[in-house]
Amino acid sequence: MTLPTKPAADSPNETVASPSPLGSDDSGTPTRREAVVRTVGTLLAVAGVPAVWTRRDDFDVVIRGGVVHDGLGSPGVRGDVGVRAGRIAAMSPRIAERGRQEIDATGQVMAPGFIDIHSHGDGNVWDDPRAESVVRQGITTIVAGQDGSSRPWGATAAASAGRESGSFAAWFAAIDALHPSVNVAAMIGLGTVRGKVVGEDDRAATASEVERMVALVTRALADGACGASSGLEYTPGAFARLDELVALARPLAGRRLPYATHMRNEDDQLLDAIDESIAVATGAGCPLQISHLKTQGPRNWPRLDDAFGRIEQAKRSGLDVAFDRYPYTAYQTGLTNLFPVWSRDGGTQAFLRRLDDPATAARIRTETLGKVELIGGWDNVHIASVRAADDRAAEGKRLGAYARSLGMDPYEVALGLLRRSALNVGMVGFAMSEDNLDRILAHPLGMVCSDGGAFAADGPTRRGSPHPRGLGTFPRVLARYVRERRALTLEQAIHKMSAYPAARVGITDRGRLAVGLAADIVVFDAAIVRDTATYEQPFQYPVGISAVLVNGGVALHEGVRRPEGTGHSVRPAAG
Repeated sequence: MTLPTKPAADSPNETVASPSPLGSDDSGTPTRREAVVRTVGTLLAVAGVPAVWTRRDDFDVVIRGGVVHDGLGSPGVRGDVGVRAGRIAAMSPRIAERGRQEIDATGQVMAPGFIDIHSHGDGNVWDDPRAESVVRQGITTIVAGQDGSSRPWGATAAASAGRESGSFAAWFAAIDALHPSVNVAAMIGLGTVRGKVVGEDDRAATASEVERMVALVTRALADGACGASSGLEYTPGAFARLDELVALARPLAGRRLPYATHMRNEDDQLLDAIDESIAVATGAGCPLQISHLKTQGPRNWPRLDDAFGRIEQAKRSGLDVAFDRYPYTAYQTGLTNLFPVWSRDGGTQAFLRRLDDPATAARIRTETLGKVELIGGWDNVHIASVRAADDRAAEGKRLGAYARSLGMDPYEVALGLLRRSALNVGMVGFAMSEDNLDRILAHPLGMVCSDGGAFAADGPTRRGSPHPRGLGTFPRVLARYVRERRALTLEQAIHKMSAYPAARVGITDRGRLAVGLAADIVVFDAAIVRDTATYEQPFQYPVGISAVLVNGGVALHEGVRRPEGTGHSVRPAAG
C-alpha cells in the first residue's frame, strides 16, 4: 500500500488522491516489498515525512488479518500492519516477518486512532494519566483548550502539579514529562486570555489590552497551540465584542488554524450566533470550527435547516467552515449557565451579591426560569457534580425530583447548591432532538467530538456523576449511529473521527493509516462495539474495542492496560 499523493483534505468536499489497495497477492515476496519501499520512499521524501523502512528483522508489533480503513473514507481492505519505533513501518496483505508482539485482528476493523477534536480531558489527566475512559474508546489524541478556557495562563494554584503553567511551551513540556496514555494537543482559550488581561468585568477591551491579548495568542500559536477557542456563553469570554474576537483570531490566518467557538447562543438566538461566528472567521481570514453544533430546546429543533443553510452558504462563499458534535441529546455545562450572562458580570462574589439584592434578584429568577422552561423543566436538569461535600447526595439526581424529595422549590435548591459550592456545580441538560443529531453527524461538514473529560471506574477521577459522553462517545457513534440508526456509514464515521479532525487542526503525522505515520491505531469489532455508560451509571467502559496503540505502544489489548503511558504533546505542522 502506498501513501496518498497528498495529505487528507481539510474538508470532505475537497478531493484527495486515495491510496492504492493492499492488493490480492498474498505472497509477500521480497521483490514486491522492495518495490513498495522504493515507491514509499519517494513519496515520503516529497511529503517531508521521516522514513521508516521495512527490513527483514522483527517488528515491534504486527497486527494481522484485520480490515484496514485508512481514515480517508475509502472502503476497508484485509491486511496486516507492522509497527516499528513508534511508526507504521509496513502495510501489506500479509507480512511475513514476526512482531515482538502479535495482535490477531481477524474479523475486526483496523483504523487510525480516534482524534477527539473537542475534549476536556486535559483537566483530569493530571490526576490520572492513564486516561482510562479515553483510551478505552479508541481515542489516541485529544484536542484540549476548548470553550475559551485553556490551562496555560490559568490560575496558578495548581502550577506545581503542572496542570497550569505560564506558557504553552512549559505546559507542553509538563505533558511530555507526565507520560500520559494519550496524546494531547491544545488550543489557546480566548476567555482565559481575556481574564488574564481584562479581568472578569463586562466592558470593551481597550486598544492596548487588545494588543496584549493578540500578543498572547500569537505566542501560544508559536509554542504549538493548534487553534483558538471561544466560549461566548461563559464569563469572561461572553463579554468580548465582535471586533475583539476578530483581532484575536487574526493570528490564526497565516497558519490556517481554526477559530473554534462555543457560540454565544445555541437556542433562541442560534442563527444570530452562527452569523456572528461566520463574521469573526471572515473578518480574521481564518477557518471556522463551530463547536458541538446543536438546536437546543424543542421549539428550536425546526431551525436546523436554517442553521445548515447559513453554514453551507458561508462554505460556498469561500469560508473554510466545519463543525463537530457528540452523539447524545443532552449537554453538560455549569449550573450557572442557566442564569443570565449579565448577572455573572464581575465574577463569583458579584454574582452572589446580585442573587441577594432585591434590585436584581427577581429579574435573575425570571430569566433563569425562562431558560429552564426552554429545556423542559427542572427534571431535565441532572446534577453532575458539586464541590461541597455536604451536597454529594444531589449528584446523579434530577434537580426537580431532588427538590421534591426535600420539599423545597427547585430554584431555591439550585441557589443553595451554587452558594455552598462557590458556583462549582456541574449539570447535564436534556434538550436536543435525536433526528437532528442523525443529520448533524451525517453532514459532510460535521465531525465527531466527545466534549467530555477523562475518567476511570477506579481511582481519583471517579467522582461526581459526569455525562456519559466522557466514557462512551466514539463507540456510541459506531454502535447507535452506524450500526443501528444507519445515519452514516462505517467509512464515514471513521473519517469523521480520524483524518478529518487531524487535518482540521494541522496534525499531519497521524489520523491516517499509512507507512511512515505515527502508529496510533484502534482495533474494534464493528459487529459488537458499543458504549455502556449511562446517565445513571456513567463509570462503565465500552465493549468491542480489542486493541489501542499510541505511538506504537500497546495501550490496550483484550482489556489489559499498559502500565506506562506512551502519549505526548502534539503540535500542528508548520503553517
